[in-house]
Amino acid sequence: MFMSAKAKTAKCPLCGKPESIEHKPFCSKGCKDRDLLQWLGEGYRMKGPPADPDFPEEV
Repeated sequence: MFMSAKAKTAKCPLCGKPESIEHKPFCSKGCKDRDLLQWLGEGYRMKGPPADPDFPEEV
């Protein structure tokens, strides 16, 4: 198969710069760390009702 002259380059999901092989899918360690901090600090949330504290989670 031949690739077109304008092959799509994957972009960093945070800043839009071209991704780095070393930090894939991010462009740099900075963006990779910033994403991790969002997960750890509960910056990424799904909309929905609050969890019921009296209902035990299945393990």
